[in-house]
Amino acid sequence: MFNKIKAFMSNDQSDTHKGKVQEVKKNEEKSETFIIPISGEVISLEDVADEVFSQRMMGDGFAIEPENGDLFSPVDGVITSVFPTKHAISIKSNNGVDILIHFGLDTVNLKGEGFDVYVEQGDLVKAGDRLLKVNIEEIKDKVPSIVVLIVFIELNGKSFSYNLGKVKAKDKNVIIIK
Repeated sequence: MFNKIKAFMSNDQSDTHKGKVQEVKKNEEKSETFIIPISGEVISLEDVADEVFSQRMMGDGFAIEPENGDLFSPVDGVITSVFPTKHAISIKSNNGVDILIHFGLDTVNLKGEGFDVYVEQGDLVKAGDRLLKVNIEEIKDKVPSIVVLIVFIELNGKSFSYNLGKVKAKDKNVIIIK
């Protein structure tokens, strides 16, 4: 999975969007707890000015315009990769959903500057565990956008829905996976 993610990462930019609810359907199954990983405003991937994400080349998901740099695990699972440049982390949930969390656009070019990672590959995490702290003031003028992308690389036959708008880190029932 790391190579798939790595192959798609290069250009990044972002916009904002307001609306009601977005839903992507796969197969019905039991719900998985998914908490909001960072405070900010949930927007659609379509409104991210980077084709890799807005055209869902890596998978479907959503984005958050962050209010701060505190990023938490949205699910219980295992860390499957932490990019050497610290800007992206992937997690496999206990229910088999593969999630990529990508902080900012073109942040790969910062080579880890402004990022403090609290996990490494193979770590077991619980929903709400701190993954990353980003110094937004340090990086915001060096990249096109600080939007945080949450992409479901593999939904494992599940569907998800989400509400657009303001959220707080660790909020529940905003993103539903079933």
